[in-house]
Amino acid sequence: MEELKIKRVIGLMSGTSCDSIDAGLCEVHPDLSVKLISGINYKYPEHIRAKIFQLFRGEATIKDVCQMNFAIGHCFAKAANILISEFGKPDFIASHGQTIYHYPFDDCIDNINLKSTLQIGDGSVISQETGCQTYSNFREADIAVGGEGAPLVCFADEKWFKQKGKNVLVQNIGGISNVTVISNNSPTFGFDTGLGNIMIDYCMNKFFGKPYDKDGEVAKSGIICDSWLDILCQDEYYFKKPPKSTGREYFSPKYIENALKFAPKEKEDIIATVTALTAKTIVSSYERFVFPDFDVNEVVVGGGGAYNPVLMKFIRTYLPKHIDLKTHEDYNISNNFKEVMAFALLGYCSYYGIPSNLPSCTGASKRVVLGRLSNC
Repeated sequence: MEELKIKRVIGLMSGTSCDSIDAGLCEVHPDLSVKLISGINYKYPEHIRAKIFQLFRGEATIKDVCQMNFAIGHCFAKAANILISEFGKPDFIASHGQTIYHYPFDDCIDNINLKSTLQIGDGSVISQETGCQTYSNFREADIAVGGEGAPLVCFADEKWFKQKGKNVLVQNIGGISNVTVISNNSPTFGFDTGLGNIMIDYCMNKFFGKPYDKDGEVAKSGIICDSWLDILCQDEYYFKKPPKSTGREYFSPKYIENALKFAPKEKEDIIATVTALTAKTIVSSYERFVFPDFDVNEVVVGGGGAYNPVLMKFIRTYLPKHIDLKTHEDYNISNNFKEVMAFALLGYCSYYGIPSNLPSCTGASKRVVLGRLSNC
């Protein structure tokens, strides 16, 4: 293997919330630590973002998917070029892409497995428009060896948050929530806990015409409807044992509209309750799948949810009092750009041929090198 050296990598990420393309110029070191040099949130053009949500809702043709694969590639390249114009070209780019469908189930047709995932934002477009080698399509190799293709950030979490004598849960709250369980005595494992901000954002848009609940102000003004919350918490996904992953395909607009049939009348109470739902299902997943085997010392929250003080307050309420609750910022890791940093690390591993999936998190049959290379 080539000797590991410091590399400058631009990480590109767009999550299930699809609020922006997160782009970060990172310095990745041979010990697999990552320093964020600069990060930006590049807003999708209005009509492109609307088209992405059409894809999410299944209201698209094959032509739409084909066109948006390249259109999103152009958008990712524009985001990268903003950083390049200020800081110069990186050694390479690592792009997560935009997930438009994730199907982590072992269904078959004619004995052919249909487990699959699709991230669009063509790597060749990014490479040609930036003049940089680009690694993309990180999830596919894991699924090819029987994994769920998610969560992948567990690899970075293990490198950055492992502490001697402590069991730590690293919780990301984006559109979907996922946790990494880090212990000195057991292999790292992780899974998607369920809803993050998807249902909160949907209801904020539906009832208040806003994209999200800034600072949790609306949830703060409402009252949790316990009877509805109990119903929502009974969804079968929350009881499924890990490894497991999910997305908008499951927690779809249809799913949310069905749930809203049993909602309280006051709009503020709806937002308070769905915010509590995210917090409660996160902690319930710990109670079912983590606490029986691990004495947890600390929960470290990142992602957009870390900026919602009401959501954080609810998590604190549901967590046992002896467990410390922190955010990524307490570890000098950006809540906003943590996943960008993680995919910069995965790109670094792709460049050097280092396997970067964790079978204990994804259920894969073996460790594999992730990512597909596009040369300029």
